[in-house]
Amino acid sequence: MPPSGRYFFRCMLSRLALIGISVFTMLSISIPVVGQISPGTLSHSHRSVTGLENCTSCHELSTGKRAFRCLSCHKEIAWRIEARKGLHASYELEKDSSTRCAECHPEHNGENAPITKWNVDTFDHEKTGYKLEGKHIGLACGRCHSAEHVDRRELATIRVTNLNKTFLGVSPSCVNCHQDQHKGRLKENCLQCHNFIDWKTINILSFDHSLSRYPLTGLHVKVRCELCHNTALDRRPRYVGVPFGDCRDCHADPHRGCFPQTCQSCHDTAGWNKTSPAEINRTFDHSRTKFPLLGKHREVDCVQCHAKADFQKPLVFQKCSDCHRPDPHGGQFSKRPAGSECSNCHSVNTFKPSTFGLKEHRRTAYPLEGKHASVPCAGCHIPKGKATVYAIKFRYCTDCHADQHANQFAAAPYLNRCESCHSLSKFAPSTFGLPRHSEVSFHLMGSHLAVPCNDCHKQSQSFGPRLIVQYRWPVLSCVSCHADPHGSRFKRFLVPAKANNSPSGCEVCHSTVTWSDLSPFDHKKTSFPLSGAHRSVACAACHKPTNPSPGLAHVDFTLAPHKCPQCHVDVHGQQFSKVGGGECSGCHDANKWKPSLFNHDKQSAFSLEGAHRDVRCESCHKLTRVVDGKMILFYKPTDKECVACHGRDLRRTSQVAN
Repeated sequence: MPPSGRYFFRCMLSRLALIGISVFTMLSISIPVVGQISPGTLSHSHRSVTGLENCTSCHELSTGKRAFRCLSCHKEIAWRIEARKGLHASYELEKDSSTRCAECHPEHNGENAPITKWNVDTFDHEKTGYKLEGKHIGLACGRCHSAEHVDRRELATIRVTNLNKTFLGVSPSCVNCHQDQHKGRLKENCLQCHNFIDWKTINILSFDHSLSRYPLTGLHVKVRCELCHNTALDRRPRYVGVPFGDCRDCHADPHRGCFPQTCQSCHDTAGWNKTSPAEINRTFDHSRTKFPLLGKHREVDCVQCHAKADFQKPLVFQKCSDCHRPDPHGGQFSKRPAGSECSNCHSVNTFKPSTFGLKEHRRTAYPLEGKHASVPCAGCHIPKGKATVYAIKFRYCTDCHADQHANQFAAAPYLNRCESCHSLSKFAPSTFGLPRHSEVSFHLMGSHLAVPCNDCHKQSQSFGPRLIVQYRWPVLSCVSCHADPHGSRFKRFLVPAKANNSPSGCEVCHSTVTWSDLSPFDHKKTSFPLSGAHRSVACAACHKPTNPSPGLAHVDFTLAPHKCPQCHVDVHGQQFSKVGGGECSGCHDANKWKPSLFNHDKQSAFSLEGAHRDVRCESCHKLTRVVDGKMILFYKPTDKECVACHGRDLRRTSQVAN
């Protein structure tokens, strides 16, 4: 081998050795190689492709944007997307691309991490191709998506072994989940009779009965299904083999065989009491009798007049009371000029409503006016059958109307006369307005003038279990309407204290102009009269709430501080805390903080004399300390010797002079 070749060979061996050492080092350290490359452990569902050698099973090798191969494995999803079937087809996924799969199915989050990310509460089931309606909306997913409901024809397209863990393959057919109560007799289209809300309510309009051997006509359309398709021996509705050739298959003969004709000779399905005109001309014409049937009489069942279907027995019919007896009104109208004859108030066309209307009512002692004109008769003449009273009392409103105010206005001057505050035009709003409020003991002033009535007059149970709007109070005070924000700390002000024996209440501090106006309060009457600069301080600066809420609603005014350090920060770092208990009044007053009132001659051991009186404090007091992060000037200790301020030269000058 030439020298150059041997040299190249030695270089290659050296490089291979270095690579081997690097690989060995990577395998020997505590962090696995997989952890350096993979973003995390795969879920339990993808455990079969765990390992670096399987990365390309899911990932496309490319230098561009990320790409996945989800649909290459999940072919049951791929063909559904291609066939435009199911949920995944609704997402408009790019053809032959699995990039968007990761939006709902994240991976590398751990073996036990869920691989499907979705919100069941906001999931739109209509995107699957089957919209949930009615009672289907409240069902848990597992009620339908379970192994027993998977269509066996779909098994070949589902890869999941445990069918309880897949949402694929569930047929939208009703009988896939519900037992066919008709055992296939009516096919599988349940929606032709039933709906998603109530199984027992049959939708007659959706089922075309005309396609059967017995088309429904007339009143038969309104008959409930079970009346004809009654329960058979197996306790299930019978829909086949129901006899229908003769009316008597369902209906009993009310004539007991008196008529040899068929029922259709006189009746049709439009109504039993509505005889067919063609048949009545051929059989019996009631208009040729002394009592032609008019109005509602045409709808009366024959046996109601012809008892026991005896059509040969003569009937009395000159007056309404010949048939309509006893008098349903109990003789209340017997003293009227026309007596108790029904035709005075009723007609043969209809018994209700009565023909006695507003025009007739005006001729009575109580003409109907205002809202009374629109009140139904039953509103005053309470229906009680034969006991219904028509000659009622009407002098007072309370004769008909219940007292809605629980006797709050029973005493003078109102005496429960509703017309004092209401009119016949309408009950609400009341005619009692702002001008009339001055007639009562509580005159509206200030902001009270703008308050709606129902802000003060609210429903209350003070008069019993029923909620009644309160208009009268035993004692009128602020707390009758307003909650006490001060927790009864000023209860002593709420007792009677005025000259007229009315309570002082909140007016000690507030006015009706605005709640925040505290001008009526006199601070001089407290144990801490305001003087000097304290007079301009906002209340909240000293009276602070017990919680972070703004305002003074939660302030305990009885706990207000009295000493300076309780409000003011000690700017002297507590160096005077032993002098007078830390009170600032030794050197300052309430008028202003500077200049200090400190008397150096009387309050210290070093009297200022001569030129010393004009020296600034900090020229002698130079001691500083850091307290709570701030540089504080300390006045003690201060050296009293002259040399402390004037230095050694002053001593030499003094010695030479001597």
